[in-house]
Amino acid sequence: MSVDTATGETVAPTDLPPIRRLDLASTDPADVAERRALCRRGAIPDEGVRAGARAILDDVRTRGADAVRAANERFGGGSDDGRLILEPRDLAIARDRLDRADRAALDQAIDHVGRFAATQRPGTTRTTIVPGIEIERRWLPLDRVGCYVPGGSAPYPSSLVMTVVPARAAGVGQVVVATPADAEGAVHPVLLGAAALLDVDAVLVSGGAQAIGALAFGWESDGRDPAAPPLDPVDRVVGPGNPWVTAAKLEVAGIVGIDLPAGPSEGMVLADDTADPAIVAADLVTQAEHGPDSPAILVTTSPALADAVEREIVDLLPHLERRGVLAAALGRHGRIALAPDLDAAVAFVEAYAPEHLSIDVRDPEAVAGRIRHAGSIFVGPWAPESAGDYATGANHVLPTGGLARSTDPLGVEAFGRYTQIQRVDETGLTAIRATVGRLATAEGLTAHRNAVETRFGAGVRAAGPSRSGAAG
Repeated sequence: MSVDTATGETVAPTDLPPIRRLDLASTDPADVAERRALCRRGAIPDEGVRAGARAILDDVRTRGADAVRAANERFGGGSDDGRLILEPRDLAIARDRLDRADRAALDQAIDHVGRFAATQRPGTTRTTIVPGIEIERRWLPLDRVGCYVPGGSAPYPSSLVMTVVPARAAGVGQVVVATPADAEGAVHPVLLGAAALLDVDAVLVSGGAQAIGALAFGWESDGRDPAAPPLDPVDRVVGPGNPWVTAAKLEVAGIVGIDLPAGPSEGMVLADDTADPAIVAADLVTQAEHGPDSPAILVTTSPALADAVEREIVDLLPHLERRGVLAAALGRHGRIALAPDLDAAVAFVEAYAPEHLSIDVRDPEAVAGRIRHAGSIFVGPWAPESAGDYATGANHVLPTGGLARSTDPLGVEAFGRYTQIQRVDETGLTAIRATVGRLATAEGLTAHRNAVETRFGAGVRAAGPSRSGAAG
């Protein structure tokens, strides 16, 4: 037993087995295979979850609100009064009841995320290809977006801020938030208050695959169910969630847009012998706190630091509220990777492509400049991942499962799209007439060629009256 220095309470030790170690210098085939599996882990749920999500989505597409309510009753996440939609007047009540400190925290988080988002809005470009041909690439905000915010066991107003603020910065017309209620059928008042501060148009009280289906398909109302007013489908669904949410997003991707498939939250710390073991330990357990499937990996060149960090974690866990979740995550997915030198350590980080990467080495800026594959990078000992999760202004909806090699953090760009506008006059079409004709002929698409030639009076003409009127 030990004593929590903050509360004076006696706390029981947490049963944490030794964290598995990886030798990055090893050429043993089993070690190489383990490293390869970690680095090619992927963020896609297994086929069993995808099949289950598909069945729920099919039901929601067919039966609408009735199917969502039935899934809520079966899986949880529904409101205690059966209401599926909370409207702005409901949210305003929660906003007006916010504790002053909660309101101040929300205001600062919203302001900081908004400051960063304001720099991201893409622009419109116009390019003259040759005289007479001009192409405009016009960026437009989406009309209607659905933001999924995890909930149920714990509220995540921070995820609401991270998804809605960039939507508002983009100029999205309507924003619908989907989030599950807790076990008592209530949505946390701080989350609802934050939704009001952000002028959310509606909150759908539902979680999991059924919530994604509701956002993607919507439903009509026959007026007989005041708890389920009509819900229009959205143009894109964004936000983090559990494997059922991820699977459902993948299934509806051919019907609406999605941001990215996101697996369990990941944390990686790259540290050398100059790092403080207590800080490294604190950063390692941060992302593991999200759930028992969340990886937490230390990559270090110092065996002494590795030993010290592991001792710090064992001492720290009994003092944390979610110590059971932390022990499960570290026991199953925790790793300490020992590298022979900094180059090998960086190479492993790059191959793994973590969602979150903390860099705590002698020259953190130099190392940060070498990292290409990470969702969000935290530079130096004063940059904990939790700062970015809540209040630096960076977005915390990030690619997982190695998708940081190819996928952006959530940003304003996800809430809009481009359209192309082509302006061509006679001079421009003359310049490309022969090219269009030759390529269309090569592809056997003579109607394409004819559409150009007709404009020059050389196209195929159908027999019959002239354009000027009936035959004389």
